[in-house]
Amino acid sequence: MTVSDQGPTAKRRTRLLRLTVNGDRHEVAVAEHHTLLEVLRYQLGLTGSKQGCDKGDCGACTVLLAAPGERRAPVLSCLTLAVDAEGKEVTTIEGLAQQGKLDPVQDAFDRCGALQCGFCQSGMMLSAKALLEDKPHPTLPEIQRALSGNLCRCTGYSKILEATLLAATRPEPAK
Repeated sequence: MTVSDQGPTAKRRTRLLRLTVNGDRHEVAVAEHHTLLEVLRYQLGLTGSKQGCDKGDCGACTVLLAAPGERRAPVLSCLTLAVDAEGKEVTTIEGLAQQGKLDPVQDAFDRCGALQCGFCQSGMMLSAKALLEDKPHPTLPEIQRALSGNLCRCTGYSKILEATLLAATRPEPAK
């Protein structure tokens, strides 16, 4: 469904989207030019994905996106239009824990002290999660490559890399 906005910004179009985020279905009226990040944060109230650079440089807005039958892949939600997520499963940091139990990635980041200010943590964790789903026992260079699109201003990355290696040795929680 598409309707035109009224008022000073007329000509902007709005669509009713059906989004699946963290397993929950949502129907939201979205301006066609809005990013997935804007919809997640400002319409659905999921603020774990951070609004950093708004140009795809920092990775703070990383979420996992998967079309039916495909593997989840990290995407920069500040560069992804919300309309492009329709019909796909979106996973944010809020959806990583299951049944009240931390995901092994979250637990490893906690155990290794890989969380400092917290601004990069959701993007780092989701990028690590996608890597481990694709390659359960990655090498250090593979981890470095997978996390290279995520910037951390607080650390030298060593604890983040250590946490990802630790998560690779931990079993997935029972579902």
